[in-house]
Amino acid sequence: MDELIRLEHGSGGELSRRLVEEVIHPYVRCPASADLPDAARLDLRGPIAVTTDSYVVDPPFFPGGDIGRLAVFGTCNDLAVSGARARALTLALVLEEGLPIAVLRRVLASVKAAAAEAGVEVVTGDTKVVGRADPGGGPASFSPTSSGPAPPAPASGRNPGLYVNTAGVGEVVFEHLGPSLVRPGDRLIVSGPLGAHGVAVLAARESLSAAAGILSDCALLWPLAERLFGLGPSVRFLRDATRGGLAAVANELCRGTGFGIALREASLPSNPDVAAALDLLGLDALEVANEGVLVAVVAADAAEAAVAALRGHPTGARAAIAGGITA
Repeated sequence: MDELIRLEHGSGGELSRRLVEEVIHPYVRCPASADLPDAARLDLRGPIAVTTDSYVVDPPFFPGGDIGRLAVFGTCNDLAVSGARARALTLALVLEEGLPIAVLRRVLASVKAAAAEAGVEVVTGDTKVVGRADPGGGPASFSPTSSGPAPPAPASGRNPGLYVNTAGVGEVVFEHLGPSLVRPGDRLIVSGPLGAHGVAVLAARESLSAAAGILSDCALLWPLAERLFGLGPSVRFLRDATRGGLAAVANELCRGTGFGIALREASLPSNPDVAAALDLLGLDALEVANEGVLVAVVAADAAEAAVAALRGHPTGARAAIAGGITA
């Protein structure tokens, strides 16, 4: 196998076959099938939830995670906050000419480990190869027969040309969720400190010494969601505070309900190192992306029980009531 991805790896010929069989299959071949089929058949009962997401994080490797782990956990988390347990994933890869195959293997190994941790299988997938833009600013080449040398990989800390799309299918186990169930007086709960993921990625991208040692909070949220589901209808609304952070979730809630939110910033769990880095960078923790923070709205009389349930798991050890819903 070549050391770098070539356009011919996406042509459907011998190199495509070898890429799938020698590089991809060892990591994501479904145990129930000899291959990754064009379409997977799933035996699921009851209502299901379906989600999809694309991952273009730059750089693809950062302290505490990488694009493979992010793709698996992010998709499973979108299902979890929708009341569904992930059962199957699809995995589509867009690879740029010149990508080191060692980088692809590293990401696939992470996908395999994350899927095992989540208890979910990759059941089908796809791979496409595209040309890389000329380093001097010229257009990318998309010729399927190009045999010239691959362009150089980007500088350290930049995405080397690997992007991921996943779709997730989950079995719905808790149906009573949504903005329409939220009422004034309900409490807003945050499962942990804000901002670690955004700072970790920014530090890796820009080589920021001020943020050295800060790890992404990339984590599965299903264990937290499952604990909250035990509280029944008192749980009104769940979201993972990803792009746009807690502020984006709060805005979504306000727009969807017509109510307001009163946040007590002093009650928000905080990591001192992250807070210091955010202050130095002039960023607001409320607006920075997270990948392991659950936001929940629960009835006031269930708020303490919800916090206790979350704190019973390591990912939610610093859960706190951060505010409430106002009329």
